[in-house]
Amino acid sequence: MKKVVRKHLGVLTAFLTVVSLLLIVGAVRGFLPVEFLPRAPAGVLTAIPAANAVLSVTAIGTILLGVRAIHNGNVRRHRALMLGAFGLFVIFLVLYLYRVSLVGPTHFAGPDWVATFVYLPILVVHMGLAIVCLPLLYYVLLLAYTHSVSELPTTLHPRIGRVATVLWLISFTLGVIVFFMLYVVY
Repeated sequence: MKKVVRKHLGVLTAFLTVVSLLLIVGAVRGFLPVEFLPRAPAGVLTAIPAANAVLSVTAIGTILLGVRAIHNGNVRRHRALMLGAFGLFVIFLVLYLYRVSLVGPTHFAGPDWVATFVYLPILVVHMGLAIVCLPLLYYVLLLAYTHSVSELPTTLHPRIGRVATVLWLISFTLGVIVFFMLYVVY
């Protein structure tokens, strides 16, 4: 299996990215068949944004610890932490897609000038970075899956991993700011 994945890294990265983006766009635009989804109680749906903010903050800490681990040469810890961060991201995304499929996107309730000059620019950058991160994350994870630890430094894993890490951290941080602007401040 690893040999097949290794041979088709680019195609598999593209496939996973496209499927992920189609799910996200489908949920946000209301194209997913929600009649097949179980309906959670209103309290659960209301709690999902706060849970996702906690997941995001936890992912930020996990990513930072993963970076520290690799800088200290602890590959095993780095791998576990980065896989953990990706797992947190997947849980976040499933919860987000579930809620937005059933409830729809949350509209900003603050003043128009804040929406125009603060909220929307932050939201656009957050979403743009999240979209850019998808193929980068899939690619570095697939590289890590298909190559031995001794081979990874000779691949694009370290270089793309650094870029993905920075963009991922910024995206998660902006997502937490979006949460506070939507559910706490306004």
